[in-house]
Amino acid sequence: MPINIPKNLPAGEHLREEKIFVMEEDRAKTQQIRPLNILIFNLMPEKEKTELQLLRLLGNTPLQVNITFLNTATHESRNVSKSHLQLFYSTFKEIRHRRFDGMIITGAPVEKMAFEEVNYWQEISEIMDWSKKNVTSVMHICWGAQAALYHHYDIGKFELPEKCSGVYSHVITDLTVDLVRGFSDLFTAPHSRYTSVSIDEVRNHPDLRLLSYSEEAGVFIVQSKDNKNIMITGHLEYDATTLADEYSRDVAKGLNIAVPVNYFPNDNPSHEPMNTWRAHTHLLFSNWLNYYVYQETPYEWDFAEDHIEFHI
Repeated sequence: MPINIPKNLPAGEHLREEKIFVMEEDRAKTQQIRPLNILIFNLMPEKEKTELQLLRLLGNTPLQVNITFLNTATHESRNVSKSHLQLFYSTFKEIRHRRFDGMIITGAPVEKMAFEEVNYWQEISEIMDWSKKNVTSVMHICWGAQAALYHHYDIGKFELPEKCSGVYSHVITDLTVDLVRGFSDLFTAPHSRYTSVSIDEVRNHPDLRLLSYSEEAGVFIVQSKDNKNIMITGHLEYDATTLADEYSRDVAKGLNIAVPVNYFPNDNPSHEPMNTWRAHTHLLFSNWLNYYVYQETPYEWDFAEDHIEFHI
């Protein structure tokens, strides 16, 4: 089934080239079905790259998905044109009356700052509170995961001695959990962050379940026991070259940065890296959409305040 995207979204052309079935809004409105409505709160600086990465994953399932992009109202994005945001993004004020089957909160380049120092922290806190009643399941990525652990479960973060950057091996703690159904006992995933969270705090929290971790990179996948929130501290959505692009950017800035671990062949940045995590990425997003969104979302969202109903 197709993924429904805003008309003329630049990512659409790339998705079609990759043979991913996309449908623009005008045609989607003629379909006599109730698609899943997914909200993407995109906090990444290079928004168009993140759009493509996430849409590629959401569009590779049998489910028809409508996408709404959300941007901050209290922070001005500097790495994307205002016209792109005006055409394809909404603010919280514009969508807060709606309900969504699923939501993704991405990472953000603010992890060294205390949460309360982030100029849109009050806004994202309000959105996370709103999601409790208005979204069936929320997936949080990297800084978004740390923000959720702090806001919902009072688990803070700490700064690492050096950046955690590379592709690390991970284990699964319980292969019977639907989110990791089909995963291998050992799998790889990229990380790119300066901060982390305590694995003991996660393990000991009564409302959380640690599903996956790395001996080197620490906590990876955390699930709330009510299945409402999923926190992923790494970047499974990354393309093969994303870590290379970040490394080149940091070197160009003159930062004392190490070569990403287990990433470049022979640890040589002049060699082309390979994507060794793609299959598990698709599996995780498919499991999330199926078991935590599609099978859990209400048959009808009934809005008493504005009498809008959606039907599957």
